[in-house]
Amino acid sequence: MTKKSPYSALDHQRQTYIDGMSGKLPLVPFDIQQLAKKAKEKISPEAFAYVAGGAGLEDTVRNNRSDFGKWKIIPRMLRDVSVRDTSIELFGKKISSPLLLSPVGVLDLAHKEADIGVAKAADETNISMIFSNQASAPMEATSKVMGNSSRWFQLYWSKSNDLVASLVQRAEACGCSAIVITLDATMLGWRIQDLDLAYLPFLRAKGIAQYTSDPVFQRLIDEEEEEKNQNPVKINFDTISNLIELMRNYPGGFWQNLRSKRPLKAVRKFINIYSRPSLTWEDLPFLRAHTKLPVILKGILHPEDAKKAVDVGIDGIIVSNHGGRQVDGSISTIEALPDIIKAVNGSIPVLMDGGVSGGADMFKAIALGAKAVCIGRPFVYGLALAGKQGVIEVINNFKADFELTMGLAGCRSVSEISKEMLVKR
Repeated sequence: MTKKSPYSALDHQRQTYIDGMSGKLPLVPFDIQQLAKKAKEKISPEAFAYVAGGAGLEDTVRNNRSDFGKWKIIPRMLRDVSVRDTSIELFGKKISSPLLLSPVGVLDLAHKEADIGVAKAADETNISMIFSNQASAPMEATSKVMGNSSRWFQLYWSKSNDLVASLVQRAEACGCSAIVITLDATMLGWRIQDLDLAYLPFLRAKGIAQYTSDPVFQRLIDEEEEEKNQNPVKINFDTISNLIELMRNYPGGFWQNLRSKRPLKAVRKFINIYSRPSLTWEDLPFLRAHTKLPVILKGILHPEDAKKAVDVGIDGIIVSNHGGRQVDGSISTIEALPDIIKAVNGSIPVLMDGGVSGGADMFKAIALGAKAVCIGRPFVYGLALAGKQGVIEVINNFKADFELTMGLAGCRSVSEISKEMLVKR
């Protein structure tokens, strides 16, 4: 585990200005819009569309961001904020800031370091990372670079319960301290940026490393029967090029993969079983029987669902609309948060993601009752621009912005942030 030096927002800010004296500019832009713009210039159109795109006309993406502006911070003066503590504890792990990295799939679209680079950045900044179920690297390899740092595992509930059990048991074995079930992606949303480019990375064996490294999934491939009456694929230069990419992305040697056709079978099996639209509350006890880890539901937006989660013994909630990627016109997460907080009445921790663009947004979410917030796209943009170091810079910028906002608003610790410090206009 990397030795971590004490972090100071003022030191981070001061060093940026000092570096400027010698002509050294920041590695990544501080402004979230400029960060996205620079990342767009760096990666392929398909990669950027997959990361940045939302469902339909993308009203939910915009609302996630704009609805933070409805809440205004009311700073308090003449309070001694010379010493500030931004640390919190979640499920027995202390982290340096109420900030986590959301699960984001197919990170090798952004940078070759992918999940490994992000994990190293999370370790060095003492921030919890939620491993993606659609990762570019197996969870064991990602855990290996994190030492004792906090990590959780995101679960997409497959049509195969044997595979579900295998994934969560692997997560427990490699040091994950919670299981996050993503509820709002049992089918792909209508993502027009991806559709316009006719691009789905999984068809090229990208983002399926948790599956190809799983013994149950490999067994399911062996049991796969050839499907009949499949839609024929037109053979041309693009088809051959994509087939070559598929063979190279899949673990093992290119020629071996080409002879065995196993990558094709694996992709077909993944597409057929990765999500389960029939998932209901009645399925959750199965997970309880296969892991001792806390279970968190990600994708809760309705207060009645939050109450139900408490009633059935769920350990935590992440208020999320999948970054606006699933339902166009959905309620924003910051708009949903207060009613969720009221519904659970302090019985379990509530986190949120969606539209968090800086320290002020973090402050507002915590003031409304969130235990912590998660970010996704911002750290992916940092990864695209500078690999691991770009992610570290994005995380440190969020941490510094939050610490300074907290102090300037008159709070010495996260526990002093309250709803009384906000007004809605």
